[in-house]
Amino acid sequence: MYQELFQCFENVKNLGGKAWEHAATLDMLKDSKIQDCSIHCFHYQQMFECFFKHILETKSKFGAYSKTHKLNRLLEEVIANTAFKTDKSSYRADLIAITVCAEEYRYNFDIDCQGYLESVAVCDNLIKELSSFVA
Repeated sequence: MYQELFQCFENVKNLGGKAWEHAATLDMLKDSKIQDCSIHCFHYQQMFECFFKHILETKSKFGAYSKTHKLNRLLEEVIANTAFKTDKSSYRADLIAITVCAEEYRYNFDIDCQGYLESVAVCDNLIKELSSFVA
């Protein structure tokens, strides 16, 4: 599923290409026997971060992005600095949850998988919106 959304970045040597690599990993994890969702969370957060930063680098008036890893802050930057518009309040809490889960992955590998997957379901819609904007 994710590889399809990021198909235009397949093997491209930029942040979009990195987003595609994480998307390919997510699709591979879906078909694996791994039951721990923390590894999925790490790659999902990285995919989103690379995608946001690619958009900021290529579509913003400044051609730059901040150093933050917080997805909700990156969405705010995308909305403020590009022509992309969406209701950020629809995604804010879920983007924060994914960022927190990814931070937890780095330290103790113990995350709320059900809550994380509910946030993914919401944020997948944002990926689709952003993909339409980039196309």
